Amino acid sequence: MTERSTTHSTFAIERTYDALPAHVFAAWASQEAKSRWMGCDPTWVQGKQELDFRVGGREMNRAGPKGGPVHAFDAVYHDIVPNERIIFSYELRLDKRLISVSMTTVEFKRSGTGTRLTLTEQGAFLDGYDGAAEREEGTREGLDRLAATLD
Repeated sequence: MTERSTTHSTFAIERTYDALPAHVFAAWASQEAKSRWMGCDPTWVQGKQELDFRVGGREMNRAGPKGGPVHAFDAVYHDIVPNERIIFSYELRLDKRLISVSMTTVEFKRSGTGTRLTLTEQGAFLDGYDGAAEREEGTREGLDRLAATLD
């Protein structure tokens, strides 16, 4: 029998971007824009992607290293306030194995001529396959890539 475990964790990341909130928000709202910065590793093979960016809408992304495993991201949008806030929950799987379930809030605030983005994630990490430190590191890397796409 497989030993089961659940680790709960919350992390928050702040970034300031040299772009107005509408521009930063738009990078989250479009599949084309989001595909330029979201993802774990630029060397991975990109699979199917879908984004239905509306309250009740879903997002799906499949990617992973050549030969697997497939990292499957499936999200549902719960709250969207244009240029101000996005709240979504998501599950992450390795192949078919559920490794985590998270609730994420992304807030966009004007800061001078730019935007202060605050991302807060509350996660349940399952059976030791993933952890909060690794998730936070990957999220930080994605937000760094977001900065590069806004330039």
